[in-house]
Amino acid sequence: MGCGSCGTSGGCSPKGCKNNGTCGTSGCNKLNVYNWLSDTAMPDNYKPFNVIEIRFKGSRKEYYRNINNLELYTGDAIVVDSDMGYDVGHVSIAGELVRLQLKKKAIKEDSESIKTIQRKASEKDLEKYHEAKYREAKVLERARTIAIELRLEMKLSDIEIQGDNKKVIFFYTAESRVDFRELIKRFAEEFKLRIEMRQIGYREEASRLGGIGSCGRELCCSTWLTDFKMVNTSAARFQNLSINMLKLSGQCGKLKCCLNYELDTYMDALEAFPKSKTVKIDTKNGPAYMIKTDILKKLTWFSYEDRSAWICLPLSKVNEYLQLNANGQKAPELVGETIDIKPTKNQIEAEEKQMDLVSEDITRLDNKPKVKKKKKKKKPTNQAPNIQ
Repeated sequence: MGCGSCGTSGGCSPKGCKNNGTCGTSGCNKLNVYNWLSDTAMPDNYKPFNVIEIRFKGSRKEYYRNINNLELYTGDAIVVDSDMGYDVGHVSIAGELVRLQLKKKAIKEDSESIKTIQRKASEKDLEKYHEAKYREAKVLERARTIAIELRLEMKLSDIEIQGDNKKVIFFYTAESRVDFRELIKRFAEEFKLRIEMRQIGYREEASRLGGIGSCGRELCCSTWLTDFKMVNTSAARFQNLSINMLKLSGQCGKLKCCLNYELDTYMDALEAFPKSKTVKIDTKNGPAYMIKTDILKKLTWFSYEDRSAWICLPLSKVNEYLQLNANGQKAPELVGETIDIKPTKNQIEAEEKQMDLVSEDITRLDNKPKVKKKKKKKKPTNQAPNIQ
């Protein structure tokens, strides 16, 4: 399987993306982090930072304190404390880079919410962990059936069973508040696990499930995007995109996050364009109106009132002509690459021929003889007549 970032074969290994084996994540996806400080030599008196970032199923990451001073490397399976029992996760990053991650997420280094690491996972721990992960698909399928039977307006998106096989987290989406009393009772009887229901948004649901976007790459939210900023239709309007919700929406049903990626570039380029919505240039041949713009190339198309053709002008010329109009002078005749928007004789004849063919097909369908349905004969009954 190829690397999700660089497209090379072999995944994240020396044969793949040439990182000398320091990635340790077996694939550039699910918000993996490359520890660029791992090969840096530290001073002799350096004391390693004792908080480790641990990765669980999907994109869930949490921080744990290494109080036992275990020698941990990226990808190691470890056993950590949980609210009930223990859980099994994998080391995402360790060292000074974790200190920056805590600062980014506004978590204090001495926070009491940071739980501790118990030990490295043994073969018995991993066997129990894999057993729990194998069970998830069947539990999720049965849970969805129970939710449908209870007619709850919710969607169970994903499931995560704890490493010790004692607790399960159901991730769901819902438009309104859901009454879970009967559902949790049925779940507890069915699965014999401690139940936790966790509501997530539609963007987070897409992040957990993953997929391929319309660009042909993995979804940004499941590979590298860590925060979901607000996206609105004005971002599409500034970039001259048609407001087609089917094309502008991602797999989450919301507007695509990538609409914001180039928005700043377009906003900077729009500073050079006229601020008025309707741009008109008074020329010697009459007024001309701006029909279309190419923001990044800084090109505009103008048309006279008869709208027989579009004339391409660079933005510098447009600003020059507008300045002449502001000084009370008329601009010269617009000269540039011209696009004739009137259909040619051949185009008109082709369209008329196509319309004739369509009308013939419609007439043929309208005159299609109706097939009479044969009435079914009633079978005689052998019942005896009622004698009074």
